[in-house]
Amino acid sequence: VQLVESGGGLVQPGGSLGLSCAASGNFLSISDMAWYRQAPGKERELVARISSGGSTNYADSVKGRFTISRDNVKKTVYLQMSGLKSEDTAVYYCNAKIRRSFSSTVYLDYWGQGTQVTVSS
Repeated sequence: VQLVESGGGLVQPGGSLGLSCAASGNFLSISDMAWYRQAPGKERELVARISSGGSTNYADSVKGRFTISRDNVKKTVYLQMSGLKSEDTAVYYCNAKIRRSFSSTVYLDYWGQGTQVTVSS
């Protein structure tokens, strides 16, 4: 199972940026998908989560600015970021809870490799 992220980069304060993360490999199903971020010297934190049914929750710091969505057919989760601030600068990681096969009911955590988002003028 692989999660491959794309879309990071450098953006000016107030700008917008979109991230995507596609799951590939052999597995049965995906439940929750999420975006986390980790800034230098800080712990990894949850940014946004979306269930398989489309229910979402966001960190207070990004509410109203970020939007998480997913395409279950494409097995892809997206994060649209707007009104970006310098404090949004971090490595952003995709996370998915994945069930590998019928022989197990356990959903395991998988992570993407991370993509850098830098907000700076």
